[in-house]
Amino acid sequence: MLRLVCQRAHINSFSRRTFSASALRLKDPWLLPNTPEHEATTRSASDMPAPTPLPRPNESLWKMRARLVYQSRKRGTLETDLLLSTFAQENLESMQEEELREYDKLLDEPDWDIYYWSTEKRPPPERWENSPILQKLRQHARNEGKVIRRMPDLSQAVSAE
Repeated sequence: MLRLVCQRAHINSFSRRTFSASALRLKDPWLLPNTPEHEATTRSASDMPAPTPLPRPNESLWKMRARLVYQSRKRGTLETDLLLSTFAQENLESMQEEELREYDKLLDEPDWDIYYWSTEKRPPPERWENSPILQKLRQHARNEGKVIRRMPDLSQAVSAE
């Protein structure tokens, strides 16, 4: 009986040591945004060629604005969704066609790259260094007026022309 108790104690201490040793080697696959670990493991678009946008022949300005509102809201990361959707709500109506096309190209970039470029955590690649749209987005991200932002309602996002 004493031998059985000793064996169980040995097994329990062995499994605790094994678990704690393996737990130390495991890394969290879901890193928190804006941490150095996340920034170091996220690939940057500056390493990759510019994405090729989908051709949209004969798209009206109204349809383009509506599409850009939707694409600004539904990115996949909440941080980028909030940043771009509030930017779109404040700026899309006043943008000219050239600015809309540039914003459309920016939305083709990966979410985290847009977020890091606009929050100035990473430098943008050469193709975006002198972009007026990215400058406006950076100004919006600074939120110098300390505005409390929330996702805008879709029904008020774009009015029909």
